[in-house]
Amino acid sequence: MISRRTFALSLPALALATSAQAQIVHTRGLDFDQFVTELWKDAQAKGITRITFAKAFADVTPDARVIATTKKQPEYNKPAGAYVTSAASVTNLKEGQKKETQWRQTLDAIEKRFKVERWVILAIWGMETSYGALKDKWDGIRSLATLAFVKYRDPYFRNELLVALRIIQDGHIAREKFATSWAGAMGQPQFMPSNFVEYAIDFDGDGKRDIWTSVPDVLASMANYFSRAAGGWKWGVPWGFEVSVPKEFDLMKSRATFEEWATLGVRRADGKPYPANGDGILFFPAGLPGPAFIVTPNFEVIKDYNDSDVYALAIGTLSDMMQGGSGTTKTPWPKEPTQLPRDDRIALQKRLAELGYDQTRFTAHIDFKMRDFVRAEQKKYGLVTDGQPNAALLDKMGVKRQP
Repeated sequence: MISRRTFALSLPALALATSAQAQIVHTRGLDFDQFVTELWKDAQAKGITRITFAKAFADVTPDARVIATTKKQPEYNKPAGAYVTSAASVTNLKEGQKKETQWRQTLDAIEKRFKVERWVILAIWGMETSYGALKDKWDGIRSLATLAFVKYRDPYFRNELLVALRIIQDGHIAREKFATSWAGAMGQPQFMPSNFVEYAIDFDGDGKRDIWTSVPDVLASMANYFSRAAGGWKWGVPWGFEVSVPKEFDLMKSRATFEEWATLGVRRADGKPYPANGDGILFFPAGLPGPAFIVTPNFEVIKDYNDSDVYALAIGTLSDMMQGGSGTTKTPWPKEPTQLPRDDRIALQKRLAELGYDQTRFTAHIDFKMRDFVRAEQKKYGLVTDGQPNAALLDKMGVKRQP
């Protein structure tokens, strides 16, 4: 999923919006009216009526602020530690524990049915909409249409726009109430339209899949997502934990069972033993000398919800805090940002593919397979093989970076 929250536009963002306005006037020779005309053909083929379509697009124009916001996502613009700390806050912790008490009976039933621990669901709820307190303010059709028109991550947003039209036509929500995030994410779980169709469920028994106002439907729909996405949530398995790595450890080793990690001298920072069974990946989210983690397949499930390492770390940290964890790392986080700009990450992905690596994703999102490719290149050039790409590696590889 794409990052879903809405942000106020700063002065730099307003400048971006001005340039974005020029960008969305014409795209590949099409103006917006032509785009809508062509979209109608696809919508009609998918069973959307002319009445639904006309009402949805009445007075809709492209929104330059949406394009500006694509360049301001906090997962990629804050130092990793600052992002995790701000999201896994004391305020979110206390409110999450309060909500757990309030909805305990519902959460008991959800855990029994879906085998997903309540704490991660509560953390997602808190992260996405402050436990339902934050309300979407963007016109969902306008936002999705803008992203589809400029072909941002094409054809993803065009497809989401068509699904959104079906959701409105089927009566799940009225057109005039179809408010979303800047990227079209809906309701308290911030589901994209296709996620709503696949994962939203009626848990309160009123015959409606209401992710906007029904807390039981909201929580159960998120649990349903986690139980089915990315191989499914593993009950009783932690998302991961901070570890200490021995000096002179071969950092090319990135995957092992818990038993193997213990044998190799990789210790949990909290002093606890590893789980009896399972495996994990050695992960340096900010590179060395920042903190190291062993993360499990459940970490990948969180990333399926929002494809961001620091987002998943924040969710895992907040869920641990609700169960008594400290929320801090033994090894300090770097104070400066360590994430490459989006365009640099895409350029790196393309270069890896050119070099013969099995790199097929060019969306700027870094997965663990790519981190192993990065390790191989770091080793080639005598750099620290922590799997975290940086400017020094790109320069060695001849990747043209942003000025």
